[in-house]
Amino acid sequence: MTKLLDKVFDYIKEQGMLQPGDRVVAGVSGGADSVCLLLVLAEWKRRYPMELTVVHVHHGIRPEAADDARFVESLCGRYNIPYVLEKADVPALAAEWGCGEEEAGRRFRYEAFERAAVQYGADRIAVAHNLNDLSETMLFHLFRGSGIKGLAGIPAVRGKVIRPLLCVERSEIEAYLKELGQDFCRDHTNEEDAYTRNRIRHHILPYVEEHIVSGCVRHMGRTAELLAETEDYLAEQTAQAMAACAEEICAPADAMPGVLEGAVSRQAYIVDCDVFLLLHPAIRKRLLYELIKALSPGAKDITSVHVDALLELLAREGNREIHLPFGIRAVREYGKVRVMSGAWQQEGSVHPDQRVEFQILSRQDVLSGEEKNLIFPQNEYTKWFDYDKMKKYPIMRTRAEGDFLTIRDGAGALCHKKLKDYLVDAKIPARERDRIPVLAEDSHVLWLVGYRISEYYKVTEQTERILQVQIEIL
Repeated sequence: MTKLLDKVFDYIKEQGMLQPGDRVVAGVSGGADSVCLLLVLAEWKRRYPMELTVVHVHHGIRPEAADDARFVESLCGRYNIPYVLEKADVPALAAEWGCGEEEAGRRFRYEAFERAAVQYGADRIAVAHNLNDLSETMLFHLFRGSGIKGLAGIPAVRGKVIRPLLCVERSEIEAYLKELGQDFCRDHTNEEDAYTRNRIRHHILPYVEEHIVSGCVRHMGRTAELLAETEDYLAEQTAQAMAACAEEICAPADAMPGVLEGAVSRQAYIVDCDVFLLLHPAIRKRLLYELIKALSPGAKDITSVHVDALLELLAREGNREIHLPFGIRAVREYGKVRVMSGAWQQEGSVHPDQRVEFQILSRQDVLSGEEKNLIFPQNEYTKWFDYDKMKKYPIMRTRAEGDFLTIRDGAGALCHKKLKDYLVDAKIPARERDRIPVLAEDSHVLWLVGYRISEYYKVTEQTERILQVQIEIL
């Protein structure tokens, strides 16, 4: 018993999680991990000045959830700790938010913790992740594809959120509770393989522990610490590089029509290409990711494809423009690239009054009727393309040297036609040609907006994945 407490207490002090007099909100589900967290914090509170409040979330999914709530309330009563119950209809929230129940539950829990923190003036929010959770997260991110930050797993401290049990394994937690004779609630969904993390927990980590290396969870924990330190260092270097080569511009909120008082101003960055290209390649990509993220409502839809597209714009000479998610535009002019948020209005921009949205659909998403026919969009500014044929994610930009379209010749065969020749044959005035939006994969034009799409990328009965591109005129 003393061994686990000493280990966790040392970790709390090492990570600077708690200070005397802190007010703490703890998320307690009633499972082994969170019960252990409650007992550890109760003991900390006995030794050091601290105010502790417990928040329990009833997800509205399992029939036994009400029993869990009563168990946690009783446990709090035993230790004279204030208890807050938050109820949610997680299946309904998942449908409303367009995500899975696991993600909806996680999101609601943290919102509940934040509400309680505000209500009770809490300095910290304690949650019960342990070393096994850290290992599962590292593997999940590795399999999905991740940078250093993702491979570092779960941080011990992030803002107000602290994880005191991140230094101990699940087996240590259960042994501690057994030694105390402390019962806990058991969630049967944790025993199912419906969730990816459960499959990692039940099959992959046990196999590695038994057949590859004993103590793998502990070893991965040490690796996570090293990766976290590396991430911190690279973040510092990226911030310095950003200051050296990127100038941030903000328009005054009160100067923008239709923007509420107190709103965040619209942003743009001007990046000096020569200075940028002196940076180490690893820092270049990190800088561009942070730059796009700063102009976006969230990082979820930002991928390496978007970073690579912006990197190419900075690395290749020539005045061009590309479009990224969330309406972000990047324009290269005379050795500098101006990257603008979707809200930024830049005089003289190629098309400042449009937003481009990309969505990947499966064939099943768009089938309609008993005959399972494809129902193509009728909107002039919404087009479908065969995503299976794409090797790279396309970008929206203006025309560039070497661009071509795929058309059909007089015999119906596919052939390439230079975009320049097509514009001439279509009698499009020269003054307009550089302002027409072009959706392209490298030099292959998928869509000359307002005119035609490529024959090569047209959706057919064999198409399994569809890229829907929609232009919204603001």
